[in-house]
Amino acid sequence: MTVETTTGRDEGARWVLGPWDLRELPETNDSDSLDRALAALDEQAAAFEKRRGELSTETPVDVIIELVLAYEALVESSMAVGGRASLEFSANTQSDQALTALNRVRESSTRLENRVLFFRLWWQSLDDDHASKILSQMRERNVPDQVFFLEDLRRLANYQLDERSEQIINLKDANGISGVLTLYSMITNAFGFEPDIEDVKQEGRALTRDELTALFYSPKPGDRRAAYREQLRVYRDHSKVLGQMYVNRVRDWHSEQVELRGYRSAIDVRNVANDVPGEAIEALLTAVEENVGIFQRYFGLKAQWLGLERPSRFDIYAPLKPSDERVPYSEAVDLVVDTYSRFDGRAGDLVRRVFDEGHVDSEIRPGKKGGAFCATLSPKVTPYVLVNYAGRLRDVATIAHELGHALHSLLANGHSVMTQSSSLPLAETASVFGEMLMVDRLLEERDDPSAQREILASSLDDIYATVCRQAFFVLFEKRAHQAIQDGASQEELHRLYASTLTQQFGSEMVVDDEFAYEWLGIPHMYATPFYCYAYSFGQLLVVALYQRYKELGEAFKPGYLRMLAHGGSARPETVLREAQVDARDPEFWRGGFRVVEDMVDRLEALSSVPS
Repeated sequence: MTVETTTGRDEGARWVLGPWDLRELPETNDSDSLDRALAALDEQAAAFEKRRGELSTETPVDVIIELVLAYEALVESSMAVGGRASLEFSANTQSDQALTALNRVRESSTRLENRVLFFRLWWQSLDDDHASKILSQMRERNVPDQVFFLEDLRRLANYQLDERSEQIINLKDANGISGVLTLYSMITNAFGFEPDIEDVKQEGRALTRDELTALFYSPKPGDRRAAYREQLRVYRDHSKVLGQMYVNRVRDWHSEQVELRGYRSAIDVRNVANDVPGEAIEALLTAVEENVGIFQRYFGLKAQWLGLERPSRFDIYAPLKPSDERVPYSEAVDLVVDTYSRFDGRAGDLVRRVFDEGHVDSEIRPGKKGGAFCATLSPKVTPYVLVNYAGRLRDVATIAHELGHALHSLLANGHSVMTQSSSLPLAETASVFGEMLMVDRLLEERDDPSAQREILASSLDDIYATVCRQAFFVLFEKRAHQAIQDGASQEELHRLYASTLTQQFGSEMVVDDEFAYEWLGIPHMYATPFYCYAYSFGQLLVVALYQRYKELGEAFKPGYLRMLAHGGSARPETVLREAQVDARDPEFWRGGFRVVEDMVDRLEALSSVPS
């Protein structure tokens, strides 16, 4: 993104679509600059390695603190170099130069991690009494982030192997599964789509995935159907390769995590990493399964409003009325900043900072990574945000969502690089909350019942996509991981996914056979198994928090902002306890669904009002 002009608060700013500005990060886009960046990292790692001899059962606490701070500095430097390479690749996944740099950085990062692994393993090898004594002395020296970092390492001690084994695994991952995941990204981001739609044919070019996905929301049933069928056709045509990549991912995951490290199950790896009890995630997933009827009812009502005989999977994101409304990017940025500012002045300033510093890549272009994300690299660096802005209202909501992630990071930037970012289940708190602020803003500024209905339906579509859809991805993953260990074929995996669609949508919805290939296009299943429940967790959590905000008003804000400012410096259960949330209680999750059901009731009432 580039800033065209900045003329102050009165006249506002003109923002134009474009790439982000990465000059703040170490250069990696040519061999000489990358050589210098990697050499500096090597020198920093060598200095840390020289201190290995200082570690023993008699190491003074002040030396341990020095080593933790040096370790943090090394991680921060590594994340800056790795972040630059990763962002360059995301901006153009088809660039040989970006791919080469990314591969070199990953290889270097693996070697670096192996060189400093001794510190983490030494700390985890200490007996509990000795470690507790050191932590107590550190608390007296007022270094809370460093204490929490070491406490968290102790939590993972049971899953660590000896140093040589950990080094071998790091090398295996760098040259094995990481390469497979890079290939998956390259292959899928290079896909071009040519749906059987006259307007698209006249343009004479293939669509990117984000351009194709925009058609899922088309008011024209034929366009929606053609777009879905083209996407599913492309993934089906590549299903053998993509399916084999997934099988390799799952087998590698099980071999390392369950067989070698001793996790109880495939999903337990994610639960432990997220520091959430498995009982809480099972309560969440069970609540989703129990409440699918709410979304089934919504889709049934939606089909009636659209004049369809039966609800169809092709139509779940169909708008309730034809809408050609487009929001220019400059207006979208101003709207997002102003919405956050209305909630809290500092929040608005922090969100604007991301745009002011040119840290947003906003335009759609071939080869660019699809979707949207926010990358936090360091407390010293303003986060970077990638979106693919097409001008729809939901694209405005996407910006609000990703800038919520940035706000979360910026509020927590007083912590160290090791404790700035929250665990995954809490990582969606600020982003989803920001989206809900935006939806309320849009509802507030439109008196037309049909417009309100459209906005409310769009919000329900998003809640479905974030809660129900993501949870069922995880339910499929649980079953797929076990099926692969039992020797299932790829065709059996497709049938397994189709069965989860039947459970999710019920017997009333028509789900065409080609949707059995949909799972091949879900990158999180490949890159970060079981990641997706964090979306469901975060969305339902925020629904409850947002309801509390509406009840309490200004009194709600200090505690909420304090919750975000924790970042990853406190255990999730501690943060949730401050918010009076018990994630193990199924009734908490059911309460979130009651709010969703109220939204469906409200939408049904609006639909009876003449527009």
